[in-house]
Amino acid sequence: MREKSIYCRFVKGAIDRFLAAVGIICFSWLYLILAIAIKIDDPKGPVIFKQERLGKNGKVYWMYKFRSMKVGAEHTGSGVYSNDKDDRITRIGHFLRKTSLDEIPQLFNILKGDMSFVGFRSPLTYHPWKWEEYTDEQRKMFALKPGITGWAQVNGRKTVEWNHRIELNVWYAENVSFLLDIKIFFMTVFKVFANSDNENTDETVKR
Repeated sequence: MREKSIYCRFVKGAIDRFLAAVGIICFSWLYLILAIAIKIDDPKGPVIFKQERLGKNGKVYWMYKFRSMKVGAEHTGSGVYSNDKDDRITRIGHFLRKTSLDEIPQLFNILKGDMSFVGFRSPLTYHPWKWEEYTDEQRKMFALKPGITGWAQVNGRKTVEWNHRIELNVWYAENVSFLLDIKIFFMTVFKVFANSDNENTDETVKR
């Protein structure tokens, strides 16, 4: 338990910030290319899409992504759920989602200290439910910072019903370690290249 505490309080955050800084510098050229592509494809909206999410201990923060949908898309059509046939997604947006490149602005979230590379995938402030509606057991997943990837992401990703997704996140919070983070990292790389479990197949909120 002492090793876990030291890792979570000091080592994990230091590694996160160092790798985020390196990633931002190394991929600065990619940021520029994608920003130009997004503006050419759909010049009306911003390059970066930001959205309020629940973070560590339920604290609300702004998560950053490259915009992959038309402006105001969240309030039209099927709401928070989308698939590869959703006409709200821009042409470049389809590419960004398939390659998960829409996620790389979250390196700035990590550098700010809002996120980690590995953790729970932070939910919306109102979906699957509000902070007040999580049970004490479910809130255990919020003991750590949210991540770009996590144990739930490599065990079903968007196809997993939210109750089970949270159970996986709670398990991670109780078993977090450096070796587990390394395992999740390599599993994520495989998932991204295989583009598996990357589409919502149905609404995944059940009571």
